[in-house]
Amino acid sequence: MGRATLIGFSAVAMWALLALLTDASGQVPPFLLSAITFAIGTCVGLVARLFMPQPAAQPKIPPQVWLIGIAGLFGYHFFYFTALRNAPAVEASLIAYLWPLFIVLGSALMPGERLRWNHIAGALLGLAGTFMIVTKGGGLSFDSRYTFGYAMAFVCAFLWSGYSLLSRRFPAVPTTIVTWFCAATSILSFLCHLMLEETVLPANAGQWLAVVGLGLMPVGAAFYAWDHGVKRGNIQVLGAASYAAPLLSTLVLIAAGFAEPTPSIIAACILITGGAVLAAKSMLFGKSQPAGAEA
Repeated sequence: MGRATLIGFSAVAMWALLALLTDASGQVPPFLLSAITFAIGTCVGLVARLFMPQPAAQPKIPPQVWLIGIAGLFGYHFFYFTALRNAPAVEASLIAYLWPLFIVLGSALMPGERLRWNHIAGALLGLAGTFMIVTKGGGLSFDSRYTFGYAMAFVCAFLWSGYSLLSRRFPAVPTTIVTWFCAATSILSFLCHLMLEETVLPANAGQWLAVVGLGLMPVGAAFYAWDHGVKRGNIQVLGAASYAAPLLSTLVLIAAGFAEPTPSIIAACILITGGAVLAAKSMLFGKSQPAGAEA
């Protein structure tokens, strides 16, 4: 279980590159960027198949798995982009980032799982740290004019947490299925681009490299690692530890010279790290694991 959890957390580490690479990709509109990067993510899965052992008989994929996977990957991005178009980015981002807390709380409903106090406390500490990063130590100002955008952000959080939890119900479905989820997301994103956006391609080689980097890691390999983690790892620990993504993203931006370290970032680091350690205390200190999730 520990190895699978670490693989799942590698997805969080890769998502930390999302802001930096997106910024470096230029003025490519979001749905077009999603279409291109998920197409690259599809290629990641196709290449991985060449090096992964394949079962003699391919398992039958239940129809609901296709619905869960496509709704999770495409639905999350569709509603996130919609939220950003209809509400201030700070408030929308914070609402969207309720998904780790939803995963931790929702895991109590999963067969064989046991939600402990440290999972809840760790997730809440992570949420507090994320609040400090997103607001830059300031406050929030929810405005009723943006209710639709806030609702879209909430749907976004609900979809990703639901995708993560429901994927765990199908451990026999191989992670390679994510290849086709990425392909479907790319096609649907391209259709949304044709209907909603003007085409703006990367302007130079540096921007194209950033787009390729997005497709290889945060919008590619990360989804395969996450699928393996939520199916075979400790999902409560993964949920709480996912709050490290905005922190790691901020640290990457600081290292690249796009942001400055502040007291609020230091405080957020303490909160998120402490929350992750608290949520993972049973795994870190050798206590018994919740039943029902096998490595």
